[in-house]
Amino acid sequence: MLPRLGGMARPNGVVIVSERHWAFSGVDGTLVEGRMPTLPPLVRRIPLLRGLARLGLAFAPVMRGGGTTRRIERLGLFAALLLPFGLVLVSQQVALAVGFAVTAVLFFLLFRGRTLALHGAEHRAIAAAESRSLEETWDGSSRPSRFSLRCGTNFAALAAPITFAADQVWPLSVALWTPLVITMLSLALTMELWQLVQGSSSRLAKMLLLPGLALQRVTTREPLLEETRIALRAVDSVLRRSAEG
Repeated sequence: MLPRLGGMARPNGVVIVSERHWAFSGVDGTLVEGRMPTLPPLVRRIPLLRGLARLGLAFAPVMRGGGTTRRIERLGLFAALLLPFGLVLVSQQVALAVGFAVTAVLFFLLFRGRTLALHGAEHRAIAAAESRSLEETWDGSSRPSRFSLRCGTNFAALAAPITFAADQVWPLSVALWTPLVITMLSLALTMELWQLVQGSSSRLAKMLLLPGLALQRVTTREPLLEETRIALRAVDSVLRRSAEG
């Protein structure tokens, strides 16, 4: 049975993940492999908490050393994840300014270089695995879509309106910790909705992903065959180790 695949494009390669394994295929021909951390059974059963935990696990391959990211990038991503906890101590104006600055830095870190084309290659390679057309995609006779329903861009497009709505209907008085709680709650709710949409065959559910699919025209580029093959090497690694058990 084919494992459920996801991934992440980097400026220097592509990360492909399944529930148990991950692989990073670099533009220089390197291949780094690892195992995905697992959630404790209790965490998996607690709504909202499991969503935040899964969101954190998605960054596991890029938060370790060994070639997927440089140390300065890992420090930048780690700081961006922790920064919201510190923003509760400053004024709303300062928090807003810092938030915009951090967003700009994250976009630079995540989408510089060949990242956009490799993002499209990541989607194409996963689609090739799911359509059983790996060989045809490798030799270029098949070109699966560079757009994906499971892309993190779709998650971000869902999270933005949910966060805005949560901020508008927040029933408690505003306190220093309110923005942090709203953000964390919104991300957790988005992940729960994300899981429901991904497991649904309803057209109405899929319509929630249309804004993200449209946004992928900005966050992806049509990949070259060479870039698609970089992603396919990572897919092959994950599928091979999944078959081995």
